[in-house]
Amino acid sequence: MIQSVPTGVLLPTGVLHSHAFAVLATFVAINTLVYVVLAAAKVLPKVYVRDWLPRRHRRRETRSIHPDGRV
Repeated sequence: MIQSVPTGVLLPTGVLHSHAFAVLATFVAINTLVYVVLAAAKVLPKVYVRDWLPRRHRRRETRSIHPDGRV
């Protein structure tokens, strides 16, 4: 004879409502969010903050072989 076990029941209700399980679930949630952010940062192009800031050391004259700056 095979006993039927209700599907979806893995842990007793007392374990699911315990403080330790809540701490573990919180850790797993935060860990998942960190890895999602790291994966998204790897996919997106690199951002350079220096490109948004004004530059002080720009040349006053062009060094191009075309004096008027046109190619």
